[in-house]
Amino acid sequence: MDIRKELDYFEIDGAFGGNQDWFTNVVMHIGGCAAATACDCCIYFAKHMDMGKLYPYDIAHLSIEDYKRFSQVMKPYISPRVSGVRKISWFISGFEKYIGDAGMAGQLGMEEFPGTRTVKEAEGLVKSQINQGMPVPVLLLQHKDREQFKDYIWHWFLIVGYGQESGVFKVKTATYGEAVWFSLKDLWETGFAEKGGLVKLTLLKK
Repeated sequence: MDIRKELDYFEIDGAFGGNQDWFTNVVMHIGGCAAATACDCCIYFAKHMDMGKLYPYDIAHLSIEDYKRFSQVMKPYISPRVSGVRKISWFISGFEKYIGDAGMAGQLGMEEFPGTRTVKEAEGLVKSQINQGMPVPVLLLQHKDREQFKDYIWHWFLIVGYGQESGVFKVKTATYGEAVWFSLKDLWETGFAEKGGLVKLTLLKK
């Protein structure tokens, strides 16, 4: 790529971040993507932003078993629903409550960035967040390109990098223990009226 900026992300037993497929709880295995996204954020912030209280296990030795246990801790806060966690506000309210109960209330701000905003605005937000070392939670609902985004439809995941290649702005996604690059324009223009969007995370601690 002509330009590339990526977060110093984490691995768990060789996987790129967490993986919803590890969950043995049936409900979480099917619909735990929002909780998994919050778990991944907590691990990242504990590892790189001196917010160790957000991850109740050994941050120096990440393991699949601890990740599975952590997902069950997060489950009551961001519970899978019949139609999924289909509103960004549901994710934010649950995640904020977890952060408060973990003893870090008021230290991480969250703001909804709806999918109705332009792709240029989304590009600006992604650049700003990644440049500040911040992951970007994403909610994708329906999408016209069901082949390219088959694993991302009705799904929460993270953007952990961006790049420019031959004039195309691309984003690096993290989900299911893998990293995949997509054109942000292709990802953003879903072709459906009901939109997901992004979450802008901000460190508030002094």
